[in-house]
Amino acid sequence: MDITPAVPEGRLTVQAYGGGGFRIAGKDHAGSVLLFPQLMRPWPVTRLDQLMAHHFAPVIAAAPPVEVLLLGCGTVREPLPAALSDLLDGADIGVDVMATGPACRTFNVLVGEDRRVAAALIAIG
Repeated sequence: MDITPAVPEGRLTVQAYGGGGFRIAGKDHAGSVLLFPQLMRPWPVTRLDQLMAHHFAPVIAAAPPVEVLLLGCGTVREPLPAALSDLLDGADIGVDVMATGPACRTFNVLVGEDRRVAAALIAIG
């Protein structure tokens, strides 16, 4: 029995993570990524303490608007600084901070549900 989520046509999913990168929609990507259901772009963040407001600009500007941002912060969940949480809250974007692995799996499920989701994923070495 296939238990992988049914994903609408043209949507991206994470098939693997680790080794300093990701396998997304059948292609390998080195480093951290910012992922939307139909778009992937490199993300120049390697640690949560590097995050600044401009790192979230593409998420805030996304059309259609993102409802929830999954922030995969590496191997261990860390809290998001209050100023960045406030920034996302002010843009009506819910943020869920978790380790990168669970963030990848949650992204795939939400894409399968056709939700307006984005994932900011810090690569695991």
